Amino acid sequence: MQSMSAPELPSVPPPLVSPLVDVAELAADLVGVTVLDVRYRMGGPPGAAAFAAGHVPGAAYVDLDRDLAGPPGPRGRHPLPDVAAFEAAMRAAGVGDDRPVVVYDDWEGRAAARCWWLLRWAGHPDVRVLDGGWAAWTAAGEEVSGEDVRPEPGDFTARPGSLPVLEPGDVLAVAEHGLLLDARDPARFRGEVEPVDPVAGHVPGAVNVPTGANLGPDGRFLPADRLREVYAGAAGAAGREVGAGPVGVYCGSGVTAAHDLLALAVAGLDGALYPGSWSEWVADPHAPDRPVATGS
Repeated sequence: MQSMSAPELPSVPPPLVSPLVDVAELAADLVGVTVLDVRYRMGGPPGAAAFAAGHVPGAAYVDLDRDLAGPPGPRGRHPLPDVAAFEAAMRAAGVGDDRPVVVYDDWEGRAAARCWWLLRWAGHPDVRVLDGGWAAWTAAGEEVSGEDVRPEPGDFTARPGSLPVLEPGDVLAVAEHGLLLDARDPARFRGEVEPVDPVAGHVPGAVNVPTGANLGPDGRFLPADRLREVYAGAAGAAGREVGAGPVGVYCGSGVTAAHDLLALAVAGLDGALYPGSWSEWVADPHAPDRPVATGS
């Protein structure tokens, strides 16, 4: 696993090719891409039943807990998956090295972003998220299929390390010298509630950018210029300038943090995921190098 403590993060214009794709663009080229359905809700049932009831034609279902995470443990509730197991799961879903991939969910991109990030981290060059997800697809009146999809196995080769990650020892340095973002809901960030992990609060020096801040009222991502404003505001709250130092992102277990990273990518900015996130940070509440803060 690649570790990062203080890389320089240049401020750059939005990418020429967005990591998002809209419904019309996907509908016009379904035969040219591999589509992955990652419907999932934190704490809810897997999305397999919803997938069976109807999905984007040709899509293959990917189970987040089984295919996009390792077993829970001291590295967190959703640690990075075993590389060989992830490669096998992606091949079984039809992912190939040279074929574009589009991912969608029914959670405003939060689960799809995890799959997007993992594939990019593992070296796939062309992965995009369906903006607005399943809700946008059905609202547009596009075709819904109930066909049992059995994709032709792909030839994807996982090459981990293409995107940076943070280890626990990197996190406080990023908060001190750059910008550490917490993607959880504000009440969890402040430590007022903690429905899942044993300790409430946040990493000292972190700034809260909940995933909802990335979205408009329609559930789609804000335009690039608006997202740059969101993250410039977060940097200003930490006494920083966006793009002037390293950016790290965490959440509860490393899933929804990818949503902030996707938003940063839309805005033309880079960041590093802390995969273990809060669930790893507080797995050992007596660790002297993992302090906890509360409040805003």
